[in-house]
Amino acid sequence: MTIKLLFLCTGNACRSQMAEGWARALAKPTWQVGSAGIVAHGLNPKATQVMAEAGVDISLQASTPITALNLGEWDWLVTVCGDAEEQCPVLPASVVKRHWPLADPAKATGSEAHIDAVFRATRDDLRSRVIQLLEEIEEASIRG
Repeated sequence: MTIKLLFLCTGNACRSQMAEGWARALAKPTWQVGSAGIVAHGLNPKATQVMAEAGVDISLQASTPITALNLGEWDWLVTVCGDAEEQCPVLPASVVKRHWPLADPAKATGSEAHIDAVFRATRDDLRSRVIQLLEEIEEASIRG
């Protein structure tokens, strides 16, 4: 069964991109996984770096504005920040929505080591959340 899963963030640069990367790596190959932003800010190099450290290549993913997508084509949508939650367009009743209120690692300040640690913590948190979400989706698809 094909499941279509979309992650939505403000700029589609960090959190949604990392979540997409994890879902692509961990979901069944038949699933369609994507990400988008309220606006497209481009892929954050730190997000690419920390995901590569974990063995997940997101370097070819694109930063996509939500306006470029037909939301009715997706089965599940996860907002990964408060701004995306507030600005998310009205979804068709067929789309299951979840919200993960995650801080933006791109706003971290301090030393390079500290900023890297913030990005890694976000990456690891997203991995755990994606695993739980994939399990939830599997259970929901079995129940029909």
